Amino acid sequence: MDTLAKLLDGVRARGAVFTRTVMTPQWSLRFASGAHLTLVAALNGRVWITPADGEPMELGSGDIAVLRGPAPYTVAEDPASPPGRVITSADYCARTARAVVVGEPAPDPRTCGVDEPGSALLISGAYEDRTGISDRLLDALPDVLVVPEADSDRTLLALIAAEVRHDKAGQQAVLDRLLDLMLVSTLRAWFDRPKNHAPVWYRPTDDSVVASALRLMHDDPAHPWTVATLAAKVGASRSGLARSFARHVGEPPMTYLATWRVALAADLLRDTDDTVSSIAHKVGYSNTFALSVAFKRCRGITPTQHRAAVLHSRGLSA
Repeated sequence: MDTLAKLLDGVRARGAVFTRTVMTPQWSLRFASGAHLTLVAALNGRVWITPADGEPMELGSGDIAVLRGPAPYTVAEDPASPPGRVITSADYCARTARAVVVGEPAPDPRTCGVDEPGSALLISGAYEDRTGISDRLLDALPDVLVVPEADSDRTLLALIAAEVRHDKAGQQAVLDRLLDLMLVSTLRAWFDRPKNHAPVWYRPTDDSVVASALRLMHDDPAHPWTVATLAAKVGASRSGLARSFARHVGEPPMTYLATWRVALAADLLRDTDDTVSSIAHKVGYSNTFALSVAFKRCRGITPTQHRAAVLHSRGLSA
């Protein structure tokens, strides 16, 4: 059961924004591009990342951070330093542009800032489009996660660092795929660290009955599962499965299944034009009303309200 692969199957960077940023001493930047997922790596030097609502986190040389958007965040040499500039999706490299205007040597492609002795270097790649990024994946992530250099893929980071310094044919396609690889590699490394309490769909369980029940629900969420039918499939008693599942997963099987179905429905509401009725059947509910009841119980809003909020965030109307 490789649920992580399934959740990442729809994640495809298209036109990924990759930037190499030169951080001069005492420089503090506020990134407000609205990207839904951003990966940041320190190539050399140490910097601090401060999310919109959270404590600063230090990023050392070779460390990789994943930030959930679209809320802005600050990157600084000192977390106490106020941002000197705000960087948006339309303005990634204003300082570099000014340097070129005044006749200074042209910087490397995709580089923000001018190299100076003692500067820290950052590589950042952003998914500005939310399409394909599953709610089930995002729900398992903190606002900022950091994978230390010892656990990160240094070979992959070196490939990205080399690619962004040159302007080559087909480069955007290369950078898109490298960003996808970097995301998968970083998430896997983070989930593999025991202290991070990986979600139940990722971590292995030593209870084969529970593992089999999870696999059945993940592989076919639309099936009309009950505790009894799950128990029959995995060769356990109804009460035995219920007890083991609650002990290992932390909630009853049907509660877990409802949450999983609603998260899947939320992804389909965002990424497809399917009707609510069609989505209800795809995720295991008999009609729109049944899905709406479950959706509102889990998320506090109806499927229609969820879709309207997505369209509003994209500047569209329902």
